[in-house]
Parts: sequence; structure tokens; C-alpha cells
Amino acid sequence: MLTPASLPARIPLIVAPVTPFTPEGDLALGTVEALAQWLVRQGVDGVFVNGTTGESHSLTAIERMQLAERWVEVLRGSSLRCIIHVGSNCLREGRELASHAQRIGASGIAALAPSYFKPADVGTWVECAAFLAGGAPGLPFHAYDLPAMTGIHLASDRFLAEATRKIPTMAGLKFSNPDLMLLQRCVATLGEGQELLFGCDEQLLPAVALGATGAVGSTYHLTAPLYRAMQTAASAGDWSRARRLQGHALRMVEILARQGYLGSLKTVLTHLGIPVGPVRLPLRPPGADEVRSLLDQWEIWAKDSEILGAKS
Repeated sequence: MLTPASLPARIPLIVAPVTPFTPEGDLALGTVEALAQWLVRQGVDGVFVNGTTGESHSLTAIERMQLAERWVEVLRGSSLRCIIHVGSNCLREGRELASHAQRIGASGIAALAPSYFKPADVGTWVECAAFLAGGAPGLPFHAYDLPAMTGIHLASDRFLAEATRKIPTMAGLKFSNPDLMLLQRCVATLGEGQELLFGCDEQLLPAVALGATGAVGSTYHLTAPLYRAMQTAASAGDWSRARRLQGHALRMVEILARQGYLGSLKTVLTHLGIPVGPVRLPLRPPGADEVRSLLDQWEIWAKDSEILGAKS
């Protein structure tokens, strides 16, 4: 049986930041500082740059390097971690991105496996990861498991065990996989100093209860205090409040997903005073009527957050 003492008092919440664009779709590097300041006020512990939320596969390699440089520069001297996602369908490009992340002073790197020509088995996935991690031998490396986007459905617990033997810098997993049975097997496989960073915000409460050691997510842009309150309630044994807060987070995810998740997230951030611009094709931003509906729903949700005592 879980007791309050068996749950961590606090796990790191790491934001997967959106990539700011101009209205024309170019990088808006000048907005990164304002976004970083906003995230510091939210109380997060780091950023996971150039991931799915950052539309990394819609960026050129040069743009990914420019964005990584800007985030490292803005966060230099702060306590926030800066993990750079370097995964690519071209492993040689990914290794160059990894080397670049080390040169500029990132805290760590992470990588999705190639997903056009996919690794057919765990051994090939490990080989891909080792090649990428070898580009930054001085940085912790997290493998990134996201089967909903990559179409790769391999046993990440077996991957973790084999990768730990073969990759000296293996630091754990970014586990954006709703399979909580597999999560438990991965947690049991973690080595000393390794971490499992959970990436499905709407399931954070059960993931923490099952042993996730941290979290990387997109909704921490908007409401990290809600997730802090949820964890505080759980660690105090107030499961009723913890479940209510997790349900409230789920409603936020549902609101954002109705009109296209990333476009809606960027719309809300812009509404809150952080002009992060639109999404890039092939994604579509919400239309004018959809924006009005989205923001009306957001305001109702935000008022409910105040009532729950978990104001963002």
C-alpha cells in the first residue's frame, strides 16, 4: 500500500517549450527570454528544447542549433536544466546536434530513435542511441520513447538495460508512453543515478505513484503550480484532492486538443502575453472562431483553478 512517506516530496518538472515563430513562420529568438522568464515564474526546474512540443521535425538543423544556443544563453547562471533533443531521422545529423549541444554548454541531451526507417529491434535501437550519445561523451543521455508519434513499439525496459551496459552516459528515459505496465518495468530497470522522466501530463499522478522520478511536459508552460499542488496532496495522503487536481489537468489537455493541441497551446500563451507565434505547416493554427471558443473555455478553466487553490 502506498503511504505518504513512500512518495517523493517533489519531483522535477521540466517544460518542453514551444518554439517561438514570427507571424511569417521564422524563428523568433528574441522571444525566448520572455518565455524563459515566464517559466521561471511558473516554478519549473528546466527545459527540454527542440522536442515534439518545439516542432523539432519542422526545423532545419541550423535552426535547431540556433534555438539551442539561445536557450543555453538565456538560462546560463540559473538553476534550470537545459536538455537538448538531438534525435533525427539522419543519425549523422543527430550526432552533429549532440556535439553542438555539448560545445554550447547544455545540461544534457535526449533523442528519439529514427522513425522513418525504424529500428526493427531493441539491439538496433541501442546501436542508434549509442551513435548519437557518442557525439556528446560529456553529457547525460536520455532516450526518448514516444510510440504515438514514432510508431516504434519496442520494449523500452529491455532497451534501458542493454543501453546502460553499452552507453557510458546513459541517464534514463524520457517516457512519453501511456503504458503504465511498461512504466513499472522501466522503473524497476533504472540504475543508480538514472531517472524516468514521464511525458504524459494527463497521467502524471499515477506515474509518480508508480515510481516516475520526474516529468517533461508541455502543460507545465501554463500550470506547473497545479501539478505541484497535486503532488503535495498525494504526498500528504490526500488522494481525493490529488485526483481532483489531476482531473482538472486532464480537462485542460482536452480543451487544448479540441482545435489542434500545439496551435491551441501557442494561442493561449500569446493570450497570456508571451507572443510565441503560430505553428508551422503541416500543423494548422486554430481559426478565428476556434480561437474565441478556445479562449472562452480557457478562462472558465482558469477560474476553476482559482477555486481549487491551484492557480497557474
